[in-house]
Amino acid sequence: MIQSIDATTANSFLPMVSVVVPIYNGEADLPELINCLLSQTYPQDRVEFLLVDNNSSDRTFTLLKQSAESCPIIHVLSENQIQSSYAARNTGIRAAKGEIVAFTDADCHPQPQWLHSLIQPFINPDVVLVAGEIAALPGNTLLEQHAQQQDTLSQKHTLTHSFCPYGQTANLAIRRIALEKAGLFRPYLTTGGDADICWRILKQNLGRWEFAPHAIIQHRHRTTLKELQSQWQRYGRSNRYLHELHGVDLMRELTLKEYIYRLLRWLLKEVPKNSLQAIAGKATLVDLLDTPIGLYNARARTVGQRTAKLPENAKNIDWL
Repeated sequence: MIQSIDATTANSFLPMVSVVVPIYNGEADLPELINCLLSQTYPQDRVEFLLVDNNSSDRTFTLLKQSAESCPIIHVLSENQIQSSYAARNTGIRAAKGEIVAFTDADCHPQPQWLHSLIQPFINPDVVLVAGEIAALPGNTLLEQHAQQQDTLSQKHTLTHSFCPYGQTANLAIRRIALEKAGLFRPYLTTGGDADICWRILKQNLGRWEFAPHAIIQHRHRTTLKELQSQWQRYGRSNRYLHELHGVDLMRELTLKEYIYRLLRWLLKEVPKNSLQAIAGKATLVDLLDTPIGLYNARARTVGQRTAKLPENAKNIDWL
């Protein structure tokens, strides 16, 4: 474990790192993203940032080119053949020079120590995957606060997956040699690709994973019911795809009787209890609405899982 490594040795461990970020219509996110990347404490002569435009229809590509002109460690790439964040990540991996490839997303805010903390566990040669933590950006809406309270995006959920641990590509690093042996992302997959690539690496016994809790990126939660529905339907589709690719158990669907029972329990028991606690200053509206929001998410995930079908070309794996 990294804790057993001499501190001086750990601090001097500075392998070349390539950070790959897929971007689609990210014009609004680019200023903060680039500011966060250039504010990293990791030495700039040991890192390159590969920003991959995935056929954006806004000014993303133009803004990326402008940023690259003033900063030599920013490299702009394009993936215009396949509309998929995984295909864009593969384009970045192929251009990467680092022995470690790190991933985040355009709408993420990596904290200054993110990259340095994410890379340190690789000082152990048997570590091939490292996941950092995903924290919430401060939110004002009810849905944002609910997701923050539930730690919806936290890696603690994926790293304790009952089938096999995995890290989300919003905050993940992979040793390049593992990608050479296990393959890259499935380019036509639209969701679930982070679990798929981690599982392929771990199932081939290419090495082990570690969690880097101080490697933090912040991510904004969904603010509308439409966005929330889309998020949880995508989780359901991911479940279906991973079931077809790896045999993962499908999520059990709640019955109509169970929905009714939980809503009645909420109305008759939770609402009175939380209302009294709210009056006493010990609960909030988020606590009061926890059950109906949770049921809304469960229903969306069920719909996504039930209606999804893995495209045949999504089974293809890209290779270096």
